[in-house]
Amino acid sequence: MTAAMDHDLNLQKAEARKQAFGRRKSAKTAQNDASATRFLLEAVLPFQGQNLAGYMPIRTEVDPLPTMAAMAAFGAIGVPVIQAPGQPLKFRQWSPGCALVEGPFGAQVPEAGVWITPHVVIVPLVAFDRRGGRLGYGGGFYDRTLQGLRARGEVTAIGFAFSAQEAEDLPLESTDQPLDIIVTDAGIIRGI
Repeated sequence: MTAAMDHDLNLQKAEARKQAFGRRKSAKTAQNDASATRFLLEAVLPFQGQNLAGYMPIRTEVDPLPTMAAMAAFGAIGVPVIQAPGQPLKFRQWSPGCALVEGPFGAQVPEAGVWITPHVVIVPLVAFDRRGGRLGYGGGFYDRTLQGLRARGEVTAIGFAFSAQEAEDLPLESTDQPLDIIVTDAGIIRGI
């Protein structure tokens, strides 16, 4: 890819993010969060006993914490910890009520605990499409992480968003890792 093509793609991604952030902010309601939580629990229940990674929501992200708390009774739950720019995420074990500290970008992370390797990853996002495409914040953390996890074995990536974050034509690159399932306040999208 040429430098001009890279620049154009970066501009397209920046514009897609700007539009998606606006849609997400408008969709952030208690009712939409509750509806999304019900569908997320339905999507992850078949994975009981497997290591699950969620995330600590920031800004207007849909909140996976109720589902993570419910699944903690069945197996290890991890949350992402940024190690350094350009590196994949690591997942530290989380449980409801554990001691948290502020991590990069303002997300809370467990103060201490063991590292886990997840088999299922609940992935936050800015925008998604029906083909499993995902647009994140632009750091590539989840793309590197999912690529590494997939190289070592099977992992299921579950995108979690409001239905308003759906986009028709996302500007994607070959390094962008696809989602296996998408869960929104409107339902579960499988068979991607």
